[in-house]
Amino acid sequence: MKALLSIKPQFVEEIVAGNKLYEYRKKIFKKDVDTVVIYSSKPVGRIIGEFLIDEILSDEPSSLWDETSKYSGISKDLFFEYFRGRKDAYAIKIKNLTLYPKQIDPKEIMDNFTAPQSYMYLDDEVLKVCIG
Repeated sequence: MKALLSIKPQFVEEIVAGNKLYEYRKKIFKKDVDTVVIYSSKPVGRIIGEFLIDEILSDEPSSLWDETSKYSGISKDLFFEYFRGRKDAYAIKIKNLTLYPKQIDPKEIMDNFTAPQSYMYLDDEVLKVCIG
């Protein structure tokens, strides 16, 4: 199954550049997800590609930072600000990034699209238009 994640454009750039191999989340999927579709949030507002999930790490924030910081693509301060007050933190390890031939406006392929706060599950058929 695929899930669409809203990711801020500066972090999408770090993923594309290969500097960010972990996408951090406060909440993780309840269903079995193997592929993450990347929605680069506003001002970009486009679906730009996808990646396979290598693994999902779960730990308390300081241990997770120790394990993933080399390829976090973000600053230590931003990481700890994001997880402030949380005892559980998640890191989705990125594998096999694929950029789509053209960026897609999700409103063109999904009725009533609203960018998810955390994630949204996708039917495998909905994104066939993305990869042609």
